[in-house]
Amino acid sequence: MASEEPRRLIVTADDFGASPEVNAAVEEAHRGGILTAASLMVGGDAVSDAIERARRLPRLGVGLHLVLVEGRPVLPPERIPSLVDGAGLFRSDMVRMAFELFASPPARRQLAAEIDAQFAAFAATGLRLDHVNAHKHFHLHPTITSAILRAGKRHGMTAMRAPIEPPGVIAAIEGTRPHAGIEHVWAKVLRRRLRGAGLTVPDQVFGLAWSGALTAPRLLALLDNLPPGLTEIYAHPALAPYPGSAPGYRYAEELAALTDPLAKAAVKRNGVPTGRFADFGGARP
Repeated sequence: MASEEPRRLIVTADDFGASPEVNAAVEEAHRGGILTAASLMVGGDAVSDAIERARRLPRLGVGLHLVLVEGRPVLPPERIPSLVDGAGLFRSDMVRMAFELFASPPARRQLAAEIDAQFAAFAATGLRLDHVNAHKHFHLHPTITSAILRAGKRHGMTAMRAPIEPPGVIAAIEGTRPHAGIEHVWAKVLRRRLRGAGLTVPDQVFGLAWSGALTAPRLLALLDNLPPGLTEIYAHPALAPYPGSAPGYRYAEELAALTDPLAKAAVKRNGVPTGRFADFGGARP
């Protein structure tokens, strides 16, 4: 009988660069907690501050958090009219935009240009590209996946998230019945495609069901119930809500969970190696 694959863990903060409140929380959670990676919004309001912090945190795996909805583009809005609203910001109507990306060649060309611009902006920071994911997991869209793979090949992308959250683990912790929606199916298709392109992809990802509410009890329960293989837990720590933040997100509680001494103790007790994507085969030297 084959031995069970060992457990390994990446703990990621999304929205790095969105605000000083997020950036300070990322640094605190990495220095004093279990955070090992962060995904950078290159068009974020506080991206310069995030880059400065990242440069003094050499063990933090910094990746690209591609923003294609509900944010500010890197390219001038007039170059990507299909992707932005009247204020020059990315549209928020994800479903309608998804259909347009399938149907409109101009929209696809604009999408490819913006994705490439965000990769180039990350490269200009001089930081090592640890991983890639997309805001609101818009990379589940096959057209967006294709554009990311093309741009990523040019920019040294070696790791990417496929948001597959095992419903049984969440149900066992919450005491509910397991449920997997259509997104779960799409995420498995995405993982197969990314691995086929030679990328490192976690076996499972936690943070979807409890997005904005990854409290200490939930995080501790996850750490004691990690499945075999490579797991990514992602969170949204911040010192406090900030302009543009998601209503109802428990930012400070997520930071407290990541820095809880019990979380460190749980990782040690369970003997789970933690690190960046680069530490688990996700980046070239």
